[in-house]
Amino acid sequence: MEKYKTKKKISPSVTALIGTIITLIGGFFLSYNYVQSKKIYAFDYMANAFYDGNQVINILDDDQKTPLENNLPDTISTQYIGYLSIPKINLTKGFMDIRSPENDLEKNILVIEGSTYPDVEKGNLILAGHSGTGWKAFFNDLYKLSTNDLVYVTYKEKKYTYQIKNIYKQDKVGTVAIYRNYDKTTLTLITCTNNDSKTQTIYIAELINTENA
Repeated sequence: MEKYKTKKKISPSVTALIGTIITLIGGFFLSYNYVQSKKIYAFDYMANAFYDGNQVINILDDDQKTPLENNLPDTISTQYIGYLSIPKINLTKGFMDIRSPENDLEKNILVIEGSTYPDVEKGNLILAGHSGTGWKAFFNDLYKLSTNDLVYVTYKEKKYTYQIKNIYKQDKVGTVAIYRNYDKTTLTLITCTNNDSKTQTIYIAELINTENA
């Protein structure tokens, strides 16, 4: 006589439990990816919002408020007029004439209004760049810099060597206070603080050497 084997049936309650667990796991991963994407978006949004339409405020230690004149060329170049190089973080990036339409944070590092070029004695070249994600986050690794690190700018066939003297943070309030020695020729770098969407970090470097490029 042929024997028939009966299959054990899974009870509806067990099936429902398994389905609930699978749904919860799937929901967790979907929500996690959503939250992560929003974090990235929020960081990039804050980085963009900080620079849109805002000017830099220069605060002088001695309360002298007379700005230095820019030494601007007669014509606006369509090419990079200089290069910023920071070997410690493997960064080399050109910058445009301050008057150029390409002097745009969405395209390049930005030469901020109020800057002077490196050949202006006691002037201050102010450069801003995005941190965060994406191809335009040129200043994403600035947080790895420390005081005494060297930064180089090439401009008009000259190589300017700067040494970082001060690094500080400020809340994002639409402006930046730049604290520097106005008896020195300086370079200021500005970007959003690493892993902190509420502040920006300012790097002040002083010129220590000039040579032919």
